[in-house]
Amino acid sequence: MRARSQRHPVIRLCTLAAAALLAFGGSGLAHADGLFDSDNPNALQVHAFLSQGYLKTNTYNYLAKSQSGSFAFTEAGINFTKDLTDNLRVGLQLFAYDLGPLGNYAPRFDWYYLDYRFRDWLGIRAGHTKIPFGLYNDSSDFDAARVPILLPQSVYPVDHQDYLLALTGGEIYGNIRMGVMGALEYRAYGGTLDLNSAAVVPAPGITVGDVSEPYIAGGRLMWTTPLEGLRVGGSGQALGIHWKYNFDPALSQALEAAGLLPPDFNNVLATRFTVQLWMASLEYQVGNLLLAAEYSRWIAEFDTEAPKLLPPEIVNERYYAMASYRVFHWFTPGAYFSSYTPDVDKRDGQKQDYQHDLAVTLRFDINAHWLIKLEGHWMQGTAAIDPTLNGGTSPADLTHRDWALFMVKTTAYF
Repeated sequence: MRARSQRHPVIRLCTLAAAALLAFGGSGLAHADGLFDSDNPNALQVHAFLSQGYLKTNTYNYLAKSQSGSFAFTEAGINFTKDLTDNLRVGLQLFAYDLGPLGNYAPRFDWYYLDYRFRDWLGIRAGHTKIPFGLYNDSSDFDAARVPILLPQSVYPVDHQDYLLALTGGEIYGNIRMGVMGALEYRAYGGTLDLNSAAVVPAPGITVGDVSEPYIAGGRLMWTTPLEGLRVGGSGQALGIHWKYNFDPALSQALEAAGLLPPDFNNVLATRFTVQLWMASLEYQVGNLLLAAEYSRWIAEFDTEAPKLLPPEIVNERYYAMASYRVFHWFTPGAYFSSYTPDVDKRDGQKQDYQHDLAVTLRFDINAHWLIKLEGHWMQGTAAIDPTLNGGTSPADLTHRDWALFMVKTTAYF
Protein backbone atom coordinates (compact mmCIF):
# COMPACT_ATOMS: atom_id res chain seq x y z
CA MET A 1 0.00 0.00 0.00
CA ARG A 2 1.26 3.46 -0.89
CA ALA A 3 2.05 5.90 1.89
CA ARG A 4 -0.31 8.86 2.19
CA SER A 5 0.21 12.22 3.75
CA GLN A 6 -1.53 12.52 7.12
CA ARG A 7 -2.88 15.91 6.10
CA HIS A 8 -5.84 15.72 3.73
CA PRO A 9 -4.77 16.62 0.17
CA VAL A 10 -7.70 18.99 -0.42
CA ILE A 11 -6.85 20.89 2.79
CA ARG A 12 -3.21 21.12 1.72
CA LEU A 13 -4.18 22.36 -1.74
CA CYS A 14 -6.59 24.93 -0.29
CA THR A 15 -3.92 26.16 2.11
CA LEU A 16 -1.54 26.74 -0.79
CA ALA A 17 -4.36 28.36 -2.77
CA ALA A 18 -5.07 30.79 0.07
CA ALA A 19 -1.38 31.68 0.23
CA ALA A 20 -1.33 32.27 -3.53
CA LEU A 21 -4.45 34.43 -3.34
CA LEU A 22 -2.85 36.58 -0.66
CA ALA A 23 0.29 36.83 -2.75
CA PHE A 24 -1.72 38.05 -5.74
CA GLY A 25 -4.13 40.28 -3.82
CA GLY A 26 -1.89 41.36 -0.99
CA SER A 27 -3.20 43.72 1.65
CA GLY A 28 -5.40 45.34 -0.97
CA LEU A 29 -7.92 42.50 -0.72
CA ALA A 30 -9.86 44.36 1.94
CA HIS A 31 -10.63 47.36 -0.26
CA ALA A 32 -10.06 46.19 -3.84
CA ASP A 33 -13.74 46.04 -4.80
CA GLY A 34 -12.95 45.24 -8.41
CA LEU A 35 -10.49 42.45 -7.73
CA PHE A 36 -12.84 39.65 -8.87
CA ASP A 37 -15.01 41.76 -11.20
CA SER A 38 -15.18 39.93 -14.53
CA ASP A 39 -15.99 43.26 -16.26
CA ASN A 40 -12.75 44.72 -14.99
CA PRO A 41 -9.92 43.91 -17.45
CA ASN A 42 -7.41 44.04 -14.59
CA ALA A 43 -9.43 41.74 -12.31
CA LEU A 44 -7.85 38.67 -10.81
CA GLN A 45 -8.99 35.63 -12.79
CA VAL A 46 -9.52 32.48 -10.73
CA HIS A 47 -10.32 29.08 -12.23
CA ALA A 48 -10.37 25.61 -10.69
CA PHE A 49 -11.15 22.02 -11.56
CA LEU A 50 -11.63 18.70 -9.81
CA SER A 51 -11.70 15.32 -11.58
CA GLN A 52 -12.29 11.75 -10.45
CA GLY A 53 -11.77 8.80 -12.74
CA TYR A 54 -12.00 5.02 -12.76
CA LEU A 55 -9.90 2.56 -14.78
CA LYS A 56 -10.60 -1.11 -15.54
CA THR A 57 -8.54 -3.42 -17.76
CA ASN A 58 -9.28 -7.01 -18.69
CA THR A 59 -5.73 -8.40 -18.81
CA TYR A 60 -2.88 -6.16 -17.61
CA ASN A 61 -2.45 -3.36 -15.12
CA TYR A 62 -2.17 -0.10 -17.03
CA LEU A 63 -1.32 3.23 -15.37
CA ALA A 64 -2.65 1.84 -12.06
CA LYS A 65 -3.73 -1.47 -10.51
CA SER A 66 -6.50 -1.49 -13.07
CA GLN A 67 -7.18 -5.22 -13.51
CA SER A 68 -9.35 -5.24 -10.41
CA GLY A 69 -10.60 -1.71 -11.13
CA SER A 70 -8.96 1.40 -9.72
CA PHE A 71 -10.13 4.82 -8.56
CA ALA A 72 -6.50 5.98 -8.31
CA PHE A 73 -7.15 8.61 -10.98
CA THR A 74 -7.78 11.99 -9.36
CA GLU A 75 -6.86 15.56 -10.34
CA ALA A 76 -7.43 18.89 -8.62
CA GLY A 77 -6.14 22.30 -9.58
CA ILE A 78 -6.70 26.00 -9.07
CA ASN A 79 -5.08 28.79 -11.05
CA PHE A 80 -4.78 32.55 -10.77
CA THR A 81 -3.91 35.04 -13.50
CA LYS A 82 -3.80 38.83 -13.39
CA ASP A 83 -2.91 41.62 -15.77
CA LEU A 84 -0.74 44.00 -13.79
CA THR A 85 -0.46 46.44 -16.71
CA ASP A 86 -1.55 46.38 -20.34
CA ASN A 87 1.58 44.39 -21.17
CA LEU A 88 2.54 42.56 -17.96
CA ARG A 89 0.71 39.44 -16.82
CA VAL A 90 1.37 36.97 -14.00
CA GLY A 91 -0.12 33.56 -13.32
CA LEU A 92 0.25 30.32 -11.42
CA GLN A 93 -1.52 27.00 -11.01
CA LEU A 94 -1.61 24.75 -7.95
CA PHE A 95 -2.15 21.10 -8.80
CA ALA A 96 -2.41 17.74 -7.06
CA TYR A 97 -3.12 14.38 -8.61
CA ASP A 98 -3.10 10.65 -8.06
CA LEU A 99 -2.55 8.16 -10.88
CA GLY A 100 -1.59 4.68 -9.76
CA PRO A 101 1.89 4.96 -8.23
CA LEU A 102 2.30 8.57 -9.33
CA GLY A 103 1.34 11.86 -7.72
CA ASN A 104 0.12 10.64 -4.33
CA TYR A 105 -1.91 13.86 -3.97
CA ALA A 106 1.21 15.93 -3.27
CA PRO A 107 0.28 19.56 -4.05
CA ARG A 108 2.71 21.48 -6.20
CA PHE A 109 3.00 24.58 -8.34
CA ASP A 110 2.19 23.10 -11.73
CA TRP A 111 3.14 26.28 -13.56
CA TYR A 112 3.83 29.93 -12.79
CA TYR A 113 5.08 32.77 -14.93
CA LEU A 114 5.78 36.43 -15.52
CA ASP A 115 4.76 37.46 -19.03
CA TYR A 116 5.62 40.73 -20.77
CA ARG A 117 4.34 41.36 -24.29
CA PHE A 118 6.13 44.14 -26.19
CA ARG A 119 4.12 43.67 -29.39
CA ASP A 120 1.87 41.00 -30.84
CA TRP A 121 4.95 39.59 -32.55
CA LEU A 122 7.26 39.67 -29.51
CA GLY A 123 6.80 38.66 -25.91
CA ILE A 124 8.86 37.08 -23.15
CA ARG A 125 7.81 34.67 -20.44
CA ALA A 126 9.80 33.41 -17.44
CA GLY A 127 9.13 31.01 -14.59
CA HIS A 128 7.88 27.42 -14.61
CA THR A 129 6.24 27.59 -18.01
CA LYS A 130 4.31 25.05 -20.05
CA ILE A 131 6.20 23.33 -22.86
CA PRO A 132 4.64 24.01 -26.28
CA PHE A 133 5.23 20.63 -27.93
CA GLY A 134 2.72 19.54 -30.54
CA LEU A 135 -0.87 20.69 -30.55
CA TYR A 136 -1.93 19.77 -27.03
CA ASN A 137 0.98 19.31 -24.61
CA ASP A 138 0.54 22.77 -23.09
CA SER A 139 -3.20 22.17 -22.47
CA SER A 140 -2.96 18.53 -21.40
CA ASP A 141 -3.49 19.34 -17.71
CA PHE A 142 -7.07 20.57 -18.28
CA ASP A 143 -9.57 17.79 -18.94
CA ALA A 144 -12.44 20.08 -20.00
CA ALA A 145 -10.40 21.42 -22.94
CA ARG A 146 -10.63 18.16 -24.91
CA VAL A 147 -12.93 15.28 -25.75
CA PRO A 148 -10.83 12.19 -24.82
CA ILE A 149 -10.02 11.25 -21.23
CA LEU A 150 -6.54 10.21 -22.31
CA LEU A 151 -4.89 12.11 -25.11
CA PRO A 152 -3.19 9.70 -27.57
CA GLN A 153 -0.61 8.05 -25.32
CA SER A 154 1.88 7.45 -28.11
CA VAL A 155 2.48 11.23 -28.26
CA TYR A 156 1.22 12.58 -24.91
CA PRO A 157 1.99 9.87 -22.31
CA VAL A 158 0.17 10.81 -19.12
CA ASP A 159 2.80 9.14 -16.93
CA HIS A 160 5.35 11.67 -18.28
CA GLN A 161 3.43 14.74 -17.14
CA ASP A 162 5.56 15.30 -14.04
CA TYR A 163 8.51 16.37 -16.16
CA LEU A 164 7.30 17.04 -19.71
CA LEU A 165 4.43 19.44 -19.02
CA ALA A 166 6.55 22.42 -17.92
CA LEU A 167 10.14 23.65 -17.66
CA THR A 168 11.85 26.08 -15.34
CA GLY A 169 13.37 28.81 -17.48
CA GLY A 170 12.00 31.14 -20.10
CA GLU A 171 10.71 31.58 -23.60
CA ILE A 172 10.12 34.14 -26.31
CA TYR A 173 6.96 34.07 -28.35
CA GLY A 174 4.91 36.01 -30.85
CA ASN A 175 2.27 35.99 -33.52
CA ILE A 176 3.18 37.38 -36.93
CA ARG A 177 0.27 38.35 -39.15
CA MET A 178 0.92 37.70 -42.83
CA GLY A 179 -2.15 39.18 -44.50
CA VAL A 180 -3.82 36.81 -46.93
CA MET A 181 -1.29 34.12 -45.95
CA GLY A 182 -2.71 33.85 -42.44
CA ALA A 183 -0.56 34.09 -39.33
CA LEU A 184 2.54 32.44 -37.91
CA GLU A 185 2.88 31.78 -34.20
CA TYR A 186 6.35 31.02 -32.83
CA ARG A 187 7.58 29.95 -29.41
CA ALA A 188 11.19 29.23 -28.42
CA TYR A 189 12.18 28.09 -24.93
CA GLY A 190 15.00 26.81 -22.76
CA GLY A 191 15.63 25.79 -19.18
CA THR A 192 15.65 22.75 -16.92
CA LEU A 193 13.20 19.95 -16.18
CA ASP A 194 11.80 19.02 -12.79
CA LEU A 195 13.16 15.49 -12.98
CA ASN A 196 14.34 13.30 -10.12
CA SER A 197 15.12 9.64 -9.65
CA ALA A 198 11.48 8.83 -8.89
CA ALA A 199 10.50 9.97 -12.38
CA VAL A 200 12.89 7.50 -14.04
CA VAL A 201 11.33 4.05 -14.00
CA PRO A 202 13.91 1.35 -14.81
CA ALA A 203 13.52 -2.42 -14.91
CA PRO A 204 13.04 -4.54 -11.76
CA GLY A 205 16.29 -4.90 -9.84
CA ILE A 206 17.54 -1.48 -10.95
CA THR A 207 17.23 1.87 -9.19
CA VAL A 208 18.33 5.31 -10.33
CA GLY A 209 20.46 7.77 -8.38
CA ASP A 210 22.63 10.88 -8.73
CA VAL A 211 20.29 12.51 -11.23
CA SER A 212 21.77 15.75 -12.52
CA GLU A 213 19.69 18.79 -13.40
CA PRO A 214 18.57 18.19 -16.98
CA TYR A 215 18.51 20.83 -19.69
CA ILE A 216 15.83 21.29 -22.30
CA ALA A 217 15.58 23.61 -25.31
CA GLY A 218 13.17 23.73 -28.19
CA GLY A 219 10.53 25.56 -30.14
CA ARG A 220 7.28 25.35 -32.04
CA LEU A 221 6.04 27.02 -35.23
CA MET A 222 2.30 26.99 -35.91
CA TRP A 223 0.85 28.36 -39.14
CA THR A 224 -2.79 29.43 -39.14
CA THR A 225 -3.49 29.01 -42.83
CA PRO A 226 -5.86 31.08 -45.01
CA LEU A 227 -8.25 28.12 -44.96
CA GLU A 228 -10.54 28.71 -42.00
CA GLY A 229 -9.85 26.31 -39.14
CA LEU A 230 -6.69 24.75 -40.58
CA ARG A 231 -3.46 24.85 -38.57
CA VAL A 232 -0.17 23.26 -39.60
CA GLY A 233 2.89 23.17 -37.39
CA GLY A 234 6.15 21.64 -36.33
CA SER A 235 7.84 21.21 -32.95
CA GLY A 236 11.31 20.22 -31.91
CA GLN A 237 13.17 19.90 -28.65
CA ALA A 238 16.36 18.48 -27.20
CA LEU A 239 17.07 17.45 -23.63
CA GLY A 240 19.94 15.85 -21.79
CA ILE A 241 20.57 14.35 -18.37
CA HIS A 242 23.16 12.32 -16.45
CA TRP A 243 22.31 9.63 -13.90
CA LYS A 244 23.55 6.35 -12.44
CA TYR A 245 21.83 2.98 -12.67
CA ASN A 246 22.27 0.99 -9.45
CA PHE A 247 21.98 -2.77 -10.10
CA ASP A 248 20.95 -5.43 -7.64
CA PRO A 249 24.09 -7.63 -7.20
CA ALA A 250 22.32 -10.80 -8.38
CA LEU A 251 21.05 -9.05 -11.51
CA SER A 252 24.45 -7.50 -12.08
CA GLN A 253 26.15 -10.91 -11.97
CA ALA A 254 23.59 -12.41 -14.36
CA LEU A 255 23.98 -9.60 -16.88
CA GLU A 256 27.75 -9.72 -16.58
CA ALA A 257 27.71 -13.48 -17.21
CA ALA A 258 25.56 -12.87 -20.30
CA GLY A 259 28.11 -10.39 -21.65
CA LEU A 260 25.77 -7.41 -21.35
CA LEU A 261 27.86 -5.68 -18.69
CA PRO A 262 31.64 -5.20 -18.65
CA PRO A 263 33.81 -7.57 -16.56
CA ASP A 264 34.29 -6.68 -12.89
CA PHE A 265 31.24 -4.44 -12.98
CA ASN A 266 30.73 -2.62 -9.66
CA ASN A 267 26.89 -2.58 -9.79
CA VAL A 268 26.79 1.11 -10.80
CA LEU A 269 26.46 2.24 -14.42
CA ALA A 270 27.01 5.95 -15.14
CA THR A 271 24.77 7.04 -18.02
CA ARG A 272 24.60 10.14 -20.18
CA PHE A 273 21.17 10.29 -21.80
CA THR A 274 20.18 12.71 -24.55
CA VAL A 275 17.04 12.79 -26.65
CA GLN A 276 15.84 14.79 -29.61
CA LEU A 277 12.08 14.99 -30.20
CA TRP A 278 10.29 16.37 -33.23
CA MET A 279 6.65 16.45 -34.23
CA ALA A 280 4.65 17.41 -37.31
CA SER A 281 1.10 18.59 -36.52
CA LEU A 282 -2.12 19.11 -38.47
CA GLU A 283 -5.45 20.31 -37.09
CA TYR A 284 -8.68 21.23 -38.85
CA GLN A 285 -11.50 22.65 -36.76
CA VAL A 286 -14.61 24.05 -38.39
CA GLY A 287 -18.02 24.28 -36.82
CA ASN A 288 -18.54 21.29 -34.54
CA LEU A 289 -15.97 19.12 -36.30
CA LEU A 290 -12.38 18.60 -35.12
CA LEU A 291 -9.80 16.57 -37.05
CA ALA A 292 -6.19 16.26 -35.89
CA ALA A 293 -3.15 14.16 -36.72
CA GLU A 294 0.45 14.23 -35.51
CA TYR A 295 3.58 12.26 -36.34
CA SER A 296 6.60 12.23 -34.04
CA ARG A 297 9.99 10.62 -33.59
CA TRP A 298 11.95 10.57 -30.34
CA ILE A 299 15.64 9.82 -30.87
CA ALA A 300 17.34 8.66 -27.67
CA GLU A 301 21.10 8.28 -27.28
CA PHE A 302 22.91 6.53 -24.42
CA ASP A 303 26.57 7.03 -23.59
CA THR A 304 27.64 4.25 -21.19
CA GLU A 305 30.30 1.58 -20.75
CA ALA A 306 27.67 -1.08 -21.52
CA PRO A 307 26.57 -0.55 -25.16
CA LYS A 308 25.16 -4.10 -25.39
CA LEU A 309 22.74 -3.33 -22.57
CA LEU A 310 21.90 0.24 -23.61
CA PRO A 311 22.42 0.68 -27.36
CA PRO A 312 23.98 3.95 -28.55
CA GLU A 313 20.74 5.03 -30.25
CA ILE A 314 17.06 4.08 -30.18
CA VAL A 315 14.44 5.77 -32.36
CA ASN A 316 10.77 5.76 -31.30
CA GLU A 317 7.97 6.25 -33.82
CA ARG A 318 4.76 7.81 -32.50
CA TYR A 319 1.64 8.99 -34.33
CA TYR A 320 -2.14 9.28 -34.16
CA ALA A 321 -5.22 10.45 -36.05
CA MET A 322 -8.18 11.85 -34.09
CA ALA A 323 -11.70 13.08 -34.82
CA SER A 324 -14.62 14.42 -32.80
CA TYR A 325 -17.98 16.01 -33.59
CA ARG A 326 -20.26 17.96 -31.27
CA VAL A 327 -23.68 16.49 -32.08
CA PHE A 328 -25.54 18.50 -29.42
CA HIS A 329 -24.34 21.13 -26.97
CA TRP A 330 -24.35 18.37 -24.33
CA PHE A 331 -23.00 15.44 -26.35
CA THR A 332 -19.69 15.05 -28.22
CA PRO A 333 -18.39 11.67 -29.42
CA GLY A 334 -14.78 11.23 -30.50
CA ALA A 335 -12.30 8.60 -31.57
CA TYR A 336 -8.63 8.17 -32.38
CA PHE A 337 -6.11 5.60 -33.49
CA SER A 338 -2.69 5.85 -31.87
CA SER A 339 0.50 3.91 -32.57
CA TYR A 340 3.75 3.59 -30.62
CA THR A 341 6.87 1.74 -31.81
CA PRO A 342 9.75 1.86 -29.28
CA ASP A 343 12.44 0.93 -31.83
CA VAL A 344 11.94 1.54 -35.55
CA ASP A 345 14.57 -1.12 -36.28
CA LYS A 346 12.33 -3.77 -34.71
CA ARG A 347 9.18 -4.21 -36.75
CA ASP A 348 8.93 -8.01 -36.76
CA GLY A 349 5.44 -8.10 -35.26
CA GLN A 350 6.41 -9.21 -31.75
CA LYS A 351 3.85 -7.88 -29.26
CA GLN A 352 6.50 -6.09 -27.19
CA ASP A 353 7.64 -4.09 -30.24
CA TYR A 354 4.50 -2.00 -30.66
CA GLN A 355 1.31 -0.79 -29.06
CA HIS A 356 -1.75 0.21 -31.07
CA ASP A 357 -4.68 1.93 -29.41
CA LEU A 358 -8.15 2.41 -30.89
CA ALA A 359 -10.08 4.68 -28.52
CA VAL A 360 -13.71 5.81 -28.53
CA THR A 361 -14.99 8.54 -26.20
CA LEU A 362 -18.47 9.80 -25.30
CA ARG A 363 -18.43 13.24 -23.65
CA PHE A 364 -21.56 14.49 -21.86
CA ASP A 365 -21.64 18.15 -20.76
CA ILE A 366 -24.23 18.11 -18.00
CA ASN A 367 -24.03 21.89 -17.67
CA ALA A 368 -21.48 24.66 -18.14
CA HIS A 369 -19.42 23.47 -15.16
CA TRP A 370 -19.76 19.68 -15.05
CA LEU A 371 -19.00 16.92 -17.53
CA ILE A 372 -18.85 13.12 -17.64
CA LYS A 373 -16.83 11.01 -20.07
CA LEU A 374 -16.94 7.32 -20.97
CA GLU A 375 -14.01 5.85 -22.89
CA GLY A 376 -12.98 2.47 -24.27
CA HIS A 377 -9.55 1.47 -25.58
CA TRP A 378 -8.93 -1.61 -27.69
CA MET A 379 -5.21 -2.33 -27.51
CA GLN A 380 -2.79 -4.46 -29.51
CA GLY A 381 0.76 -4.96 -28.29
CA THR A 382 2.45 -4.49 -24.94
CA ALA A 383 5.23 -1.96 -25.64
CA ALA A 384 3.96 0.62 -23.12
CA ILE A 385 3.06 -1.78 -20.31
CA ASP A 386 4.91 -0.92 -17.09
CA PRO A 387 6.60 -4.03 -15.58
CA THR A 388 6.48 -2.51 -12.09
CA LEU A 389 2.67 -2.65 -12.19
CA ASN A 390 2.65 -6.23 -13.49
CA GLY A 391 4.76 -8.22 -11.05
CA GLY A 392 8.04 -7.34 -12.76
CA THR A 393 7.04 -9.13 -15.98
CA SER A 394 8.63 -7.54 -19.03
CA PRO A 395 6.47 -6.60 -22.07
CA ALA A 396 8.10 -9.48 -24.00
CA ASP A 397 6.99 -12.06 -21.43
CA LEU A 398 3.37 -10.94 -21.18
CA THR A 399 1.09 -13.57 -22.67
CA HIS A 400 -1.67 -11.68 -24.49
CA ARG A 401 -1.31 -9.41 -27.51
CA ASP A 402 -4.87 -8.03 -27.37
CA TRP A 403 -6.34 -6.33 -24.33
CA ALA A 404 -8.77 -3.56 -23.41
CA LEU A 405 -9.14 -0.57 -21.09
CA PHE A 406 -12.40 1.04 -19.95
CA MET A 407 -12.48 4.47 -18.26
CA VAL A 408 -15.01 6.79 -16.66
CA LYS A 409 -14.17 10.33 -15.60
CA THR A 410 -16.14 13.24 -14.24
CA THR A 411 -14.86 16.80 -13.98
CA ALA A 412 -16.27 19.93 -12.34
CA TYR A 413 -14.67 23.25 -13.23
CA PHE A 414 -15.16 27.00 -13.24
